[in-house]
Amino acid sequence: MKKTWIILAISGILISCTGSGKKFKSYEEFPVYEGNDLELTYSPSGSKFRVWSPAADEVKLLLFDNGLDGSAYEMKDMKRSKSGTWIANVKGDLKGKYYTFQVKMGEKWLNETPGMWVKAVGINGKRAAIIDINETNPDGWENDKHVLPEHVTDAVLYEVHMRDFSVSPNSGIKNKGKFLAFTEKGTKNTAGQSTGIDHLKELGITHVHLLPSYDYASVDETKLKENKYNWGYDPLNYNVPEGSYSTDPSNPVSRIKEFKQMVQSLHSEGIGVVMDVVYNHTYVGEESHLNLLVPGYFYRFNADSTWSNASGCGNETASDRAMMRKFIVESVVYWATEYHVDGFRFDLMGIHDIETMNAIRAALDKVNPKIILYGEGWTAAASPLGEEKRAVKKNVSKLNGIAVFSDDIRDALKGNWMNEFPGFVSGRDSLENAVKFSIVASTPYPGIDTTKLVHSKAPYATQPTQVINYVSCHDDMCLVDKLRKRKPAGATEAEIQKFNKLAQTVVFTSQGIPFIYAGEEIYRDKKGVNNTYESPDSINQINWDNKTTYNDIFQYYQGLIALRKAHPAFRMTDFEMMKKHLKFIELNVPNVIAFTLSDNANGDSWKDILVILNGNRKNVKVEIPEGEWNVVCHDGKISPSIPLMTVKNPLFTLGASSASIMYK
Repeated sequence: MKKTWIILAISGILISCTGSGKKFKSYEEFPVYEGNDLELTYSPSGSKFRVWSPAADEVKLLLFDNGLDGSAYEMKDMKRSKSGTWIANVKGDLKGKYYTFQVKMGEKWLNETPGMWVKAVGINGKRAAIIDINETNPDGWENDKHVLPEHVTDAVLYEVHMRDFSVSPNSGIKNKGKFLAFTEKGTKNTAGQSTGIDHLKELGITHVHLLPSYDYASVDETKLKENKYNWGYDPLNYNVPEGSYSTDPSNPVSRIKEFKQMVQSLHSEGIGVVMDVVYNHTYVGEESHLNLLVPGYFYRFNADSTWSNASGCGNETASDRAMMRKFIVESVVYWATEYHVDGFRFDLMGIHDIETMNAIRAALDKVNPKIILYGEGWTAAASPLGEEKRAVKKNVSKLNGIAVFSDDIRDALKGNWMNEFPGFVSGRDSLENAVKFSIVASTPYPGIDTTKLVHSKAPYATQPTQVINYVSCHDDMCLVDKLRKRKPAGATEAEIQKFNKLAQTVVFTSQGIPFIYAGEEIYRDKKGVNNTYESPDSINQINWDNKTTYNDIFQYYQGLIALRKAHPAFRMTDFEMMKKHLKFIELNVPNVIAFTLSDNANGDSWKDILVILNGNRKNVKVEIPEGEWNVVCHDGKISPSIPLMTVKNPLFTLGASSASIMYK
């Protein structure tokens, strides 16, 4: 007898009106498939297909010659199998063919989908591709190894968008906007200075954090000459590289191989790869590849049956459901193993539940426990998932080996993203406590007044390894634009450059994990545009000639990174160690913060380090601790290995809007 189903989206209840099949009262009763062979298992002798769709009445497999056009040359009825799956086997070598699944719910056939576990696709990701994954490996891939820090606080993260990095006419890079841009050595700007991967090596960062580079939906891969831009936070196929970043998006092998070549090239220079992942929502809801398999199951809904929207993008996924959790965990592990990705940044991680995030960490630990994992500890809007279950900032102590971004340090330094007030580095007073709180990685450090913070109401981290420190990222205004927009009255461009240097000095001398936005080191701006997620290249591209114009700023950033990498005192891994060695000292001057890192902190070669941050727009005299101090950073100049000067007099003059760092 024929079955019909009614789907009540609000609570995930399904009612089987008639039929001999299993009746499910809720999504929680759906069987969980534990196997690792979902969707396609290829061999030259035959291909096996298995798709999970417990509520379906029928499922068909469609086979195609073409990745985009034309009708199926064969359709096969799939058979019910264990744990809510459907299977079909096809004999012969299907390499080079394409496939989709089609699910029937009641009397209605849903639209075709390549599935959600799909690992290779045709152009625009509408059809799954059948390939031999071994043919995607570049020469020497078997010798490629992860690049991982000994401790996560050793990492220096550099967030970059694929197009921004190379698309500028003065980048000197041939493969503009492509994965292969990261494989080009010897590229130069107009003045002959290094760009591209050589620049990254010169700068000294440890890890490139790539904005979304899986297959996303907003760029039409058949019309790349239109140069349509998007950040990529609109997922289509999670386990496949984005086609527009490959040299041939119509070739399913190219995008995979070229992504691997990029990783291999960065690894060869000692640079790791962190991937920005967006499992919290899909580009569309009802017609997503997830929803076309199992309508409603993979998403959360409000009490009024509307789609919940904690992502701000129209839907949010239900990570707390067993098969969504399984998918996310397996997807992350796939990128870590098949593509040798070294870390993951979770977009709007607060939408995910704590249990899922900890399951991801546990699974990655089996690959390598040093793989980096961090995310945004917030949501964009309300979610039906209770806050006590969410992977939000305030719950970071419940997350194992996972860090969260500090919006506290960001907005204390440059000014709140929501209002027009400047921050500490631009001369605004009364932010000393907020900056101190950030210096100690948002931990419950003695002596800090937590009633005077920017966002948080109380400490949330228990270890410095749990916090990402940054002053700017792809979201909102970049650092230069923000400093210009919120500059105090009468501030000059020369002063803004000082504000810029001071901001990054705080980031790199704070405990935690430092993170910078690509191009900040050469004074990048985006012409004052706020969120540039679909702005043209003229707004988003890194102008590599800035490296010549603002070489002083580049050298300063380079020096900050070298200083941090050479001195483990800035990279402590334990709260108790931090409490023992880091002490704030009161210099009795408003808008000045000073702290010491004493007694060879974390095994540092320098016995005592003194850091003084002057947020005032004027020179300030302070009394420093007695002794002979070797000054390595002062008034916008930095020299990590050879002191700029030595001082003995306890009276010391701080440069306006700058930092002084010294040791003995």
